[in-house]
Amino acid sequence: MGHGASRLRRIVREVAKFGAVGGAGVLVNLAVFNLVRHTTDLQVVRASVIATVVAIVFNYVGFRYFTYRDRDKSRRTREMTLFLLFSAVGLVIENGVLYAATYGFGWNTPLQNNVFKFLGIGVATLFRFWSYRSWVFRALPAREGDPAPVLRNEPAVPPKTKQRVP
Repeated sequence: MGHGASRLRRIVREVAKFGAVGGAGVLVNLAVFNLVRHTTDLQVVRASVIATVVAIVFNYVGFRYFTYRDRDKSRRTREMTLFLLFSAVGLVIENGVLYAATYGFGWNTPLQNNVFKFLGIGVATLFRFWSYRSWVFRALPAREGDPAPVLRNEPAVPPKTKQRVP
């Protein structure tokens, strides 16, 4: 199998793991959002910001220890700072969509709140995937002479060696 095919397989696996953590994060986000909305008198966007923050914490744990567990762990302070920075931008994107729908267009029923919350999550997710992959959970640089990285559950191909003939 060529280098391009194994790279594509790694990217597909990364997207699947990102999607699994992100999907669980969406459920956490929407559950906390609806819980806060129905148990408090907070305005819709404030409830959404609380839910987004809870989901950000949930997602960091999932991304660090599941999706990107094989990535560079040597600079955690930098990683956490960038994660929080890009997550804050995602929070603004996500809640900006909800804010525009609620206060700009007056779409403020519980169903509309959830639809636009979900839509905002989707738009912000595109940004987050790019930024987390590019800047936060960076791949370890390949050292000269190292073979291509082997993914877990993928058989390693040993280098060809000359066999001695007795």
